[in-house]
Amino acid sequence: MKNYYINGIGCVSAQETFKNDFSFDDCNELKKNIVTAHKPDYKSYIKPALIRRMSNGVKMGVVASSIALKEVSISEPKSIITGSGMGCLKDSEFFLENVINNKEQYLTPTSFIQSTHNTVGAQIALGLSCKSYNVTYVHNATSFESSLMDAMMTIDEGVEPVLVGGVDEIGPHTTALYKLVDHVKKEEDLKEGILKSNSKGAVFSEGAQYFVVENIKKTNSYAQLIDVVIYDNLKESEVENRAQQFLKDNDLQVADMDIIIFGNNGDVDFDVYYEKLQNNIFKNTQQLYYKHLTGEYNTVSAFGLWTACKLIKSQSIPKILKLNNKEVTSIKNILLYNQYQGKSHSFTLLKKC
Repeated sequence: MKNYYINGIGCVSAQETFKNDFSFDDCNELKKNIVTAHKPDYKSYIKPALIRRMSNGVKMGVVASSIALKEVSISEPKSIITGSGMGCLKDSEFFLENVINNKEQYLTPTSFIQSTHNTVGAQIALGLSCKSYNVTYVHNATSFESSLMDAMMTIDEGVEPVLVGGVDEIGPHTTALYKLVDHVKKEEDLKEGILKSNSKGAVFSEGAQYFVVENIKKTNSYAQLIDVVIYDNLKESEVENRAQQFLKDNDLQVADMDIIIFGNNGDVDFDVYYEKLQNNIFKNTQQLYYKHLTGEYNTVSAFGLWTACKLIKSQSIPKILKLNNKEVTSIKNILLYNQYQGKSHSFTLLKKC
């Protein structure tokens, strides 16, 4: 195994994270139950003639990847690895609506072709004239973590730099269905914030985060990626043991963690997984969360990783991210834990370079 350094990061989300002067101190907690991403000036990153043909997910992915590559002055990565739980959802919905409205006749294939999950990675490669390894992982809420694991194996094979990220967009028809089954919170429950909502469901949003990962440590490196692990199903009683075992496998203990970043989304039925760790083995660790700023989507854990990279480099903790108040003099080790509706559990470990 080689070392994995995160040397460039880029983010498009419900906050203005694409700005060079972005600060968590300028963020506001989301008060709507369906939130679209803040749109950057796409013309600064994409040729105007191409913009109108691109879905929202593709545009977000191109911008996030461009920012990450620009930070390390790389014009062409040796591999592009993307995670996406839902792909280009709006094009999928548009195609299916045409199937129904036209009674399965006289259909144009354009929206179907553009709806596939690998469209984002393909468009990034076309823009960079990159003909190297390009793959997309579709594993629900662990789509991004699956991509990270592949990125690590790719570097082990001597192929670098790797551009790895996660992208998901929202579509009106899908969110309408989510509301019917209580996957989306009611807006009146968000007046005091997601953690005090005491109701089912989450705030749904969209976003794209990309990272340049290399075997080489640079002066501007954000963090060292140590390990990633995925579990499909875990019982509440198993979470603590899995977390401790993951740390043990990496020669660490709970006491070695300076920060743990949770994926709390306010869902009263499933935040208990996080509370199990919050109230027990990590009760003396600085606890943070981020979905009150970004909402929920399949690859939102990539925003958690982006946040962790920012914290390690700045060596400061914004108040808006805090779940508790513990004294942290320096940030060396960060553990991230995410799950969605009791499934797709993941632990990711970062270390200061």
